[in-house]
Amino acid sequence: MRKFTADPQALFRYRGLPPVGLTVSMALQHLVAMIVGCVTPAIIIAHAAALTHREQVLLIQASLVLSAVTTLLQLFPIGGRFGSGLPVIFGVSFAYLPSMQAIATGRGGMAAVAGAMLVGGVIATLVGLFIKPIRRLFPPVITGTVVFTIGLSLYPTAINYMAGGAGNTYQSVVEERGLTEALVYGSWQNWAIAAFTLAVVMLLTNHGRGICKLASILLGILAGYAVAFAAGMVNLSGVAGAGWFSLPRPVPFGVTFELSGCVALGLLFAINSIQAIGDFTATTVGGMDREPTTRELQGGIVAYGVSNVITALLGGLPTATYSQNVGIVATNKVVNRWVFALTGAFLLLAGVVPKFSAALTTIPQCVLGGATVAVFSTIAMTGMKLIAAEGITARNTTIVGLSAALGVGISQASAALAQFPEAVTTIFGKSPVVIATLMAVFLNLVLPKEEK
Repeated sequence: MRKFTADPQALFRYRGLPPVGLTVSMALQHLVAMIVGCVTPAIIIAHAAALTHREQVLLIQASLVLSAVTTLLQLFPIGGRFGSGLPVIFGVSFAYLPSMQAIATGRGGMAAVAGAMLVGGVIATLVGLFIKPIRRLFPPVITGTVVFTIGLSLYPTAINYMAGGAGNTYQSVVEERGLTEALVYGSWQNWAIAAFTLAVVMLLTNHGRGICKLASILLGILAGYAVAFAAGMVNLSGVAGAGWFSLPRPVPFGVTFELSGCVALGLLFAINSIQAIGDFTATTVGGMDREPTTRELQGGIVAYGVSNVITALLGGLPTATYSQNVGIVATNKVVNRWVFALTGAFLLLAGVVPKFSAALTTIPQCVLGGATVAVFSTIAMTGMKLIAAEGITARNTTIVGLSAALGVGISQASAALAQFPEAVTTIFGKSPVVIATLMAVFLNLVLPKEEK
């Protein structure tokens, strides 16, 4: 029988068996870099859709479990074709948040979100199958414009959360602890805790080292949570009633197909499919000193699409590649798949423990707001970096500026499309991403290329 010996250098090879201690430490590094980003969209959508506490726990659970499943499918391709076979981490993406908020607050609720995800997953699968011709429609200036617009559109969400979340009075906590009615939307307590959380995040991001810098968002939330708990803003009653083990349930919120939601998420799935190429490329170039092969790109995007279909059926939220984990790979060159598989296992474990998901629902919205405003600003600046990679030319300035202006402007002026049919308003007026995407693609096709 062949004896396997752990080799520290295996950390820098995709295959091989590195020491357990090193594998665990590297996996935890990836986990802390993405766990907050993975659960925060679920918490925000749960509030937007006015889900019950039990439904909130189910949504967070499913999002964690399906993020783990998607990651493992990428690491261990089925038949050598279904999956990228690259060291990547998938998690719930903020990119879908503006459109999902619009869909979840509409008539269809979470059922319409699930239906739109099913359509989006199919579209992403088709993009993967026909990646070569479709890729030409989405150069960096287009994907950068979309990412930039997503970041801009999320700022009101962060500010709303910093103020405590619209309609949030912490009534049960106020009555239970005999506190004053000061803990309402817009109160100075909410803003103070949000500002404290943001300050901790900024301090660690700019001056922290090692794990403190890497986990700045997580540590900032923990610090803000501690202050909020001391102020009586945390209600743990829901955690005690949560179980210790549970699996996601098939179609927990139902499925309905609304044209407006399907169009909005379908476009985003197409864009994120192209964006995934950038993350796959950054991973292989940064960690493996090579470009990804066509098979790796195609297999990765097809698996991304199919796994999101499965996610929709099990009540999760859309997943995508996580750029912060790509950055870790480019920094430390650790590409061994067992490191990433263990990260996926940690995510899976967190997802099947309802008490963990229930504990996440107790985070006050002002704490989330203080942390996510930093995340959303990073998303916007990531878009600017993609745009700058092609140069800030007159043509690119027109594409970016006009697309973002129309997208954000129309969505902020709620009455701008009041005379149009409701479906038009839902598709183009609820989220700025749809108009920005369509406008950017159109301008890129019709504006003459600049001579070099």
